[in-house]
Amino acid sequence: MARRLPPLNALRAFEAAARHLSFTKAAQELHVTQAAISHQVKGLEEILGIQLFRRLNRRLALTEAGQAYLPPLRDAFDAIAGATQRLHEREESSALKISVLMSFASTWLLPRLFSFRRLHPEIDILVTASDALVDFEQDEFDMALRYGLGSYPGLKVDFLMGDEIFPVCSPKLLEGPHPLHRPADLKHHTLLHDVVQGTPDDPDWRLWLREAGVEGIDPTRGPGFSHGNFLLSAAVAGEGVALLRRSLVADDIKARRLVCPFGPVFPTRFVYSLVAPPHKAELPKAVAFRDWIAAEVRTFLESTPQISGSPAETAGQA
Repeated sequence: MARRLPPLNALRAFEAAARHLSFTKAAQELHVTQAAISHQVKGLEEILGIQLFRRLNRRLALTEAGQAYLPPLRDAFDAIAGATQRLHEREESSALKISVLMSFASTWLLPRLFSFRRLHPEIDILVTASDALVDFEQDEFDMALRYGLGSYPGLKVDFLMGDEIFPVCSPKLLEGPHPLHRPADLKHHTLLHDVVQGTPDDPDWRLWLREAGVEGIDPTRGPGFSHGNFLLSAAVAGEGVALLRRSLVADDIKARRLVCPFGPVFPTRFVYSLVAPPHKAELPKAVAFRDWIAAEVRTFLESTPQISGSPAETAGQA
């Protein structure tokens, strides 16, 4: 059976005026005009068919009906306020749930996440690695780290950084009977493929070889991998040469596990963004994470020069 309730604004106006015994103080509390409070109360009395106030000279008094109506209304609004406060406290105290691309999670975010835990031990983080787009209305995520064009309607979007793609390989491929010194030397080496590449934003070997002016190499030969972290592991192991984003290989270049033997380097149109529903973006735990990752990105970019394609230079970069 449906509830038959008077208008909520009228009930709020009456409850505030009855507590203060003043239309003026009720108007100040509810941030409306005194005339609006008077109008709402009068409308409520007409709906109920009962007088709730006696309008005396320069003061208000509750009728017997008004005195009986006030306590349950006050308790009801207190219950709503309490439930709302508990809901906010639950949201603020629960784990921060973040969706992150698999490759970015394993190679960039997770190695740095310990510093967030050190700064904010009171915030637990639940990281879900997935390449699927988050439906914030259906999935219980607070935020997501995404790689795309940076346009996410209806969400709060914070740009983190752009990227660039270039060939990388184990340093041991710079030696041996067929050392990698120039793009044409790739004819003696295995090409490693990301099976989801092939757009102007993430070029595949066909596009890269054309840009490098190299002919006579089959751009489709070599094994393929479904995720960037698998491709990265194969390159580090010396299984061949891969096209990878700077964000995924910078730490390995710094550690000398990888080098960039030569260019060209492709800047990408895709960028990394932190996205969240507006009502979750300003939760204290979300603000703390947003501030932390922005600082981490600044440190990363300041310590990672642009890749030139010279193995001698990339050996000490990142």
